[in-house]
Amino acid sequence: MMEEHCKTLMKLYRDFNDRDIESVLEHLAPGVDWPNATTGGREIGRDAVRRYWTKQWSEIDPRVEPLDITFDADGNAHVRVDQLVRALDGKILLNRQVEHVYEFSGPFIARMTIVELDAAKDDEEDE
Repeated sequence: MMEEHCKTLMKLYRDFNDRDIESVLEHLAPGVDWPNATTGGREIGRDAVRRYWTKQWSEIDPRVEPLDITFDADGNAHVRVDQLVRALDGKILLNRQVEHVYEFSGPFIARMTIVELDAAKDDEEDE
């Protein structure tokens, strides 16, 4: 199942970067729970995610490239990504690495969480 989830995630990122919203949504469970990185909170369901990304893409040009995919004991995928966000005029607004954590329900993504890598390192050092 991990191999299939890796393929799903790689396609998800390609589709996201290509702005192919319908293909992106095919990978998500109908009741997907997705973070709203712009304003905070969560988006629930495919329609909410569609509205969120469509609005985001009209305001900024985000690109996310997966660098590494690992799985934890619960089967959750941890994807370290390079995140490049540009203004629509091309000016770089943000360029950093973060971790995306995906929980699956069968072949579909049921939940995604964004983990700041600096925060994760700080937590490890505190232990």
